[in-house]
Amino acid sequence: MHLELTGRSCIRGTMTQPIMIDSEPNTLALHRVFTETLWYAGYTSSRHEKRVAEHFAQRGIEHFLPLYETIHRWNNGRHRVQLPLFPGYIFVRIALQDRLRVIEVPGFVRLVGFNSLPCPLPETDINRMKEALTKGVLAEPYPYLTVGTRVEIRNGPMQGMTGILLRRQNKCRVVISVDLIMRSMAVEVEARDVVPVRKSNLSVVQSVAGRKTADCQVQS
Repeated sequence: MHLELTGRSCIRGTMTQPIMIDSEPNTLALHRVFTETLWYAGYTSSRHEKRVAEHFAQRGIEHFLPLYETIHRWNNGRHRVQLPLFPGYIFVRIALQDRLRVIEVPGFVRLVGFNSLPCPLPETDINRMKEALTKGVLAEPYPYLTVGTRVEIRNGPMQGMTGILLRRQNKCRVVISVDLIMRSMAVEVEARDVVPVRKSNLSVVQSVAGRKTADCQVQS
């Protein structure tokens, strides 16, 4: 999976799954799109991510809200809190024919996509993020970033993901982006666990990403 994480998470390249309808009758293609259970990004009202997640849990709707831990200072002292890694967004796994169950949840605004058609995300990408956060990978929001030295993570729970390499205070971080929602996150990695992405491979990734984005822009 080719990801870049930035504050407002955006998974670069492979976080958008193509919806091909030209190679089969539109009715069959649309039936497949609306009946297949897939992961989607959902946009929420400001600071309603956790509340939406609670409603999803109560209604038995599969979802994923990436969180990170930080320390906030209030009048009564410093407290450790968990905040959304991608502010304003939550991931939900549904069939589009059941989207009303999601849309009617208080605080949920819409599913993210193009031309009014929600665009699905690869399940492998979601699973990698889940595994990484479950195993305690240090991650935090980061401004959406597209320029820099692109590397691939070769070891650990985020193996196979690509992003932009940062070096700070003798530490290596990779900014992974979810382009569909234009958000990113930075994760700490060992220098030995990343390798540069060759230009030839990068061209292929960018070409595929462009086609996938175009494929999502289909008219229903």
